[in-house]
Amino acid sequence: MVPNLYPAFDRQEVVIHGSRHVRSLAELTRSELSLVAEAWRERANAAGAEGFPYLHAFVNEGQAAGASLPHSHSQLLWLREAPPAVCVEAGSAACTVCALLDAERRGGTRLVAERDGLTALCPQAGRQPYELLVAPDAHDADGFGQRLGDALMLVADLVRALETIEGHVAWNAWLHLGAHWHVEVVPRLSELAGIELGAGIHVLTVAPEDAAAALRPLLP
Repeated sequence: MVPNLYPAFDRQEVVIHGSRHVRSLAELTRSELSLVAEAWRERANAAGAEGFPYLHAFVNEGQAAGASLPHSHSQLLWLREAPPAVCVEAGSAACTVCALLDAERRGGTRLVAERDGLTALCPQAGRQPYELLVAPDAHDADGFGQRLGDALMLVADLVRALETIEGHVAWNAWLHLGAHWHVEVVPRLSELAGIELGAGIHVLTVAPEDAAAALRPLLP
């Protein structure tokens, strides 16, 4: 872990994903991904102890996703309060993630994988083609718990599957903490234009059902 040389906020750190020169999270081994999860966990504890209760952990890969370093890494943003996206979810009376998982299991067409107590799916209201959500099956608020390493391993497998279909893809992913933590993965396969930016309506060139069907057989 090192300080970010060009921070957008007061406290922003870079977690270097290993001594091997790899360009993507998808190239990391299971043990290396476990160490990434452990680093995030330790820095979350440190942030909380210093009065920053929310640690926003995220990965940018590829120039189109805002990455400026060729070595695989993640960033940690220390926040004194939960960001707006998390606050919106917290305002719901029922758990929106539990409801989503229940609905998608009943339908089945947008499920990509179920393993290690985690579910991966292509959400119906995605913002980009092949957008993914990885969440623990059981309601869980501890995003930095022991299942985080398994979630990162599943994300790595999903990125490898996506690259089998689309070739090298820029993407963003982040750990969304809250009542039911999850990881969101957003490939950068299309440009945001007037409909998306002006109306807040996202047009998908690949239906989430088709995206899930294409990814599903490519996972180990």
